[in-house]
Amino acid sequence: MKIKFILPALEEAKSPFWRPIKYSLFPPLGLAVLASLCSESDDIQIVDEHVEEVDLEDNPDLVCIETYITNAYRAYEIADSYRSRGIKVAIGGLHATSMPEEAKKHADVLLLGLGEKSFPKFLEDFRKGEELSIYEQGDVSLDFSPLPRRDLLKNEKYLVPNSMVFSRGCPNKCSFCYVSSFYKRGKSFFAYNVDRILEEIDSMPGKHLYFLDDNIFADKKLARQIFKEMKGMNKVFQGAITVDSILQDDTIELAYEAGFRSAFIGFESINKQSLIQANKRSNIGQDYSKVIKTLDELGIMINGSFIFGLDNDTDTVDVFHRTTQWAVKNGIATATNHILTPYPGTSLYDKMDKDNRITSKNWKMYDTRHLVFNHPNITKEEMENGYKQAYKNFYKWSNIYKSSREHEEIRMRLKHFTYAGSWKKFEPVWNFIIKNELLSKTRGALVKTLK
Repeated sequence: MKIKFILPALEEAKSPFWRPIKYSLFPPLGLAVLASLCSESDDIQIVDEHVEEVDLEDNPDLVCIETYITNAYRAYEIADSYRSRGIKVAIGGLHATSMPEEAKKHADVLLLGLGEKSFPKFLEDFRKGEELSIYEQGDVSLDFSPLPRRDLLKNEKYLVPNSMVFSRGCPNKCSFCYVSSFYKRGKSFFAYNVDRILEEIDSMPGKHLYFLDDNIFADKKLARQIFKEMKGMNKVFQGAITVDSILQDDTIELAYEAGFRSAFIGFESINKQSLIQANKRSNIGQDYSKVIKTLDELGIMINGSFIFGLDNDTDTVDVFHRTTQWAVKNGIATATNHILTPYPGTSLYDKMDKDNRITSKNWKMYDTRHLVFNHPNITKEEMENGYKQAYKNFYKWSNIYKSSREHEEIRMRLKHFTYAGSWKKFEPVWNFIIKNELLSKTRGALVKTLK
């Protein structure tokens, strides 16, 4: 059977004039996982529209499309094109799971939640011509999951082809988190066993890894086992952790010894009341300064995540300025800013929709760069301009230099300055590298910078 997996892209990711590096970071790991569940006799293709064109004139037996909120309309366009020619289409992913009534108008089959159990069942039914219209994820276990079909990915088109997860989901329940909508139907956290994780790590060449888990410390016992086994592998890796997990024990030290060099941390706000509103329990009452100092002394850079637009942001320009200055003063190497976005399926969306605060349901605007609800204190124009200005100010050369000087050791100052400057101040260079398919040539420099 000929099966085609597609990850549709945003319009800006396909621009012939400008290609932001963020769309060429990671291959579509989720589709590679589903591909591993197919039969050995299947003819399988994975197409990531972020880095290549999608041929809509071919004739696969089955098309499987992954959706997230901002690619939803493009996903439906692709699905409708295939279905108009009588080709069966299955749609899954975050958006389809959170908005099944909308997605089913464009699909023959909906795949909701994780697919490790439901996807093989769907394929079995499909081969017999007895497929259902909806498949729920069911009781999922990752214990015997095969490795993703990385041989089907076009690794040369990505900066970080060696991306993987050793867990799925998150035990936390932040009100704004899009991931939480994916797991509303039951258990919200799953993990592979240690041997399976180590096998996957060993299967990937090169020194650099990026763990895409929502929180690599979510299962501390598992994480500690993995880090102990990774010590001596000579790997360098990046991943996301929570504020509270850093000071609880020596897991962060074990992670560093295993090669952990850059941490994505959701600080979200420097306002305690905003953290309470967002149900960000892992941050409430935590000593940010001590967390940052601990990581700095070890030699782990920080990519800080911040959210603007929580109701307790009671001022206008000042909230953007204060947050940016705090990040600079605390030596945050890179910042990922967001305007609060009420994703469908989250408790935040449900509450705002009930209160008639949502001003747009154009999913293209749900990219965390646009304000799509009525804020009690800040206008849409003020919010979006403040968001842009916060990025601009944080990545000014003077602030990159000033922030890098906050580190005690020279090696961290150099690492910070090089990493932050390369990431944001040379976007035309990245554009050239992407268009000329030279990303693989830059990976060595990434490893040297992180080390």
